[in-house]
Amino acid sequence: MRGIGRLARESGLTVSALRFYDGAGVLVPARVDPQSNYRWYSDEQVLVARLVARLRRVGMPLAEISRVVEHRDDAAVVDALLQAHLTRLEDGLADARRELSAARSLLAPESSVTSIRTTTAALLDAARAVRFAVGPDAALPMLTGVLLDVADDAVRLVASDRYRLAVRTLAADVDGPPVSAILPIDLVDELLGTTATGPAAMRVAGGDVAVELPGRTLRGRRVDADFPDYRRLLRGSGSAQVEIDVARFRDELAAAPTRTVRRPEDGVEETAMVLTFGAVEVGVNRDYLLEALDAEDAGQLVLDLDGPIAPLVLRGAGRDGDLSMLMPIRLD
Repeated sequence: MRGIGRLARESGLTVSALRFYDGAGVLVPARVDPQSNYRWYSDEQVLVARLVARLRRVGMPLAEISRVVEHRDDAAVVDALLQAHLTRLEDGLADARRELSAARSLLAPESSVTSIRTTTAALLDAARAVRFAVGPDAALPMLTGVLLDVADDAVRLVASDRYRLAVRTLAADVDGPPVSAILPIDLVDELLGTTATGPAAMRVAGGDVAVELPGRTLRGRRVDADFPDYRRLLRGSGSAQVEIDVARFRDELAAAPTRTVRRPEDGVEETAMVLTFGAVEVGVNRDYLLEALDAEDAGQLVLDLDGPIAPLVLRGAGRDGDLSMLMPIRLD
């Protein structure tokens, strides 16, 4: 047996931390003196204390530390908990890098320029695939355009109206720093009206955006707003994936049952189309789903499902990170 001071020295935890973990039920002393309330720990608890200390240093939440300690003899459970926390840390680091890049761009001089070189065909395909999800509400300016997100890992076009999200990766070469710029919808629609072919480029310089096409340059001012953090919605697939034939699925949509439901946020009644995939029943807006199918422009798609209140996600085969996401309508 050893006292709390000795265990603190051997484990790297402070005495106050050991008292905290005792109170939390994570590391309860083997014996407590009934007169002095002094804590005594067994030899086996040294390893547990060192384990808790290491997990604490990497910021694992208390509840998960408790589970690791509880299941420390079950390698599969422990591995899953450690991997989940590692993934969370990696995602957090990626988020931090993006935010710092955005902060740096805010402080960069107006002369800072980012150029994206691609093809007209690729640019038009990506723009068409996200245009349907652009929001119409002028009170939400951050959703009234198409986000051009130039990051270290990819170049993406993104649009959302709160009820839908569309993301497309653009094959491109980049010169200049990462940038996140919302392209005004007038510029996007002008681009979609072009019949040009060949190479294309986009340039973001301060508040100015230019799309350079063969024989023509389109210009606009980026929307002065911050687009929501869409990347948090891209992580991982749903708990169930359903491969669908788009043509057959369209026929099924025409015959799908509907249900009148009341929105919990404001009590307004709306009509939901009810889709059933095995044991999962999902309510969606039929028009939104048809627009997403049109945007995908594919014969085969994969539906990601995570239950009746999780977003419904359409993914094209072999297009990692590209998706159309629809918020469900809660069914009574």
